[in-house]
Amino acid sequence: MNPASPIRKIFQGVASRQDMFRLFDRHKQRPNRFEGDDSALYAGEWFEIGGAQCDYMLDVLPPLWIRGEMFAMREFLTGFVTSVFFTLKIDGHIRHFHSYCDLSDRSSPDRMRSAIIERESRPVKAMSHEERLEHIWSSTHDDYRGYAGERWPEGDRGKRMVLLYGGKEGTILKLLDQLMDAEISAKLPVHLRFLPDAIAA
Repeated sequence: MNPASPIRKIFQGVASRQDMFRLFDRHKQRPNRFEGDDSALYAGEWFEIGGAQCDYMLDVLPPLWIRGEMFAMREFLTGFVTSVFFTLKIDGHIRHFHSYCDLSDRSSPDRMRSAIIERESRPVKAMSHEERLEHIWSSTHDDYRGYAGERWPEGDRGKRMVLLYGGKEGTILKLLDQLMDAEISAKLPVHLRFLPDAIAA
């Protein structure tokens, strides 16, 4: 069994159908994509979708299993990681979510369910620093993001990077995890820029 990956929200708001399909493989540009087991890269990721998207995915293929308010896709993305979809009642509202769970750990769907409910039951809208970075990565077009290659210091190679507007310097590439607060704010849509900080779920 692979070590548990942290459960993390990767997109703020309800993903459209187009967003959903992009988010299914937001790591497709990674180096050595088809080498080794990338389970840890995907396991633990989740985001909200609409009810129509959830119904569509239920009808695509017969699910691997259905358990009450959740079902798992029959096709595995990598290793034992597959999509698990949830229909949850949170604060009186029915909402729908997509997640990646590593089914080599039978308890992972239940832990994911609990984490989503805990995160989405918070009374005040907020985003942790990690959620801001994940949203930037998720919402940036493939042409404006990538992975550090051979021109970067050895310790940085393979890390995620995004294109920034650098004023007089023009556009520059910068590692995602090294973005300053002002750069993070500039990369977020206006309605997310001023949300208070939150402890990661």
